[in-house]
Amino acid sequence: MSSELYASPLRTHAWPVGHDHVLHVEEWGRDDGLPALLLHGGPGSGCSPLLRQGFDLERYRLICPDQRGAGHSVPRGSLLKNTTEKLLDDLWLLRRRLGIERWLVVGGSWGATLALAHALDQPEAVSGLLLRNTFLAREEDIAAFFDGAPEELAQGWRTLPEMEAEAARALSLRWWWWERQRCGHDEGTAAPEGEALAALVDRYRVQAHYLRQGCWLQSPPLLERCAALPRVPVHLLHGAQDAVCPPEGALALQAAVPWATLEMLPGVGHDPAHPLLQAALRRALDAFAAQGDFGGLP
Repeated sequence: MSSELYASPLRTHAWPVGHDHVLHVEEWGRDDGLPALLLHGGPGSGCSPLLRQGFDLERYRLICPDQRGAGHSVPRGSLLKNTTEKLLDDLWLLRRRLGIERWLVVGGSWGATLALAHALDQPEAVSGLLLRNTFLAREEDIAAFFDGAPEELAQGWRTLPEMEAEAARALSLRWWWWERQRCGHDEGTAAPEGEALAALVDRYRVQAHYLRQGCWLQSPPLLERCAALPRVPVHLLHGAQDAVCPPEGALALQAAVPWATLEMLPGVGHDPAHPLLQAALRRALDAFAAQGDFGGLP
């Protein structure tokens, strides 16, 4: 396995998509590799090296876009023309510019949500779906995340995009702490400061903007639409102890998409770095690269 493939991107793009948005897109792996689209969570987070783990870059051509307002895309934190519909338009344009006919779509949490919406919007583009800890953007899914949160967060998250800087920083730190607690992370980690805190505020501004609109996926509800997904291989990975995206969502999705396979991972929560989740992801990616489906997996 060539270490050079893992050291730096194959290519990096900065592509204008309208309304002053410029998407940061990285390609990893080989030009002749199996095309795969990697969709990050959030919304507002951006792609990270952690999300690329599990991909054999000798076999894949991995496309990693930072969505509008997220990651290294600019302007960071912008809410202008930043909707699910616009993200789907961006994926159409991205595939056209890269000359890719079909790709495996891989996403976790909000990335899994967007993957489902993309497959419904452009069924001809998708060769398979590999989804981790799926978020269905239902009202109950959003409410469940904030259930039990500190009162200022539970009552105030919807107004974060309009908050003044000092109040936005304070609420974002509350959100950060609550998210880490839900993910089971060590509470002793130092809170972000300076530029890291500024990036966190932008991330949660985008996330609040999406969540308070139900991610524009509730009329009709995304889950109800999933019966119309293209009949391509679908494999679901979900942590049985996920407190951010409860396992019930994965079970409901499998019921709506009966040809999908589901691995419920005991002892695993929402953390994409968990060794059991990483191992399951690697097995699924290797199976798809070898045979074009997830046959033989649970």
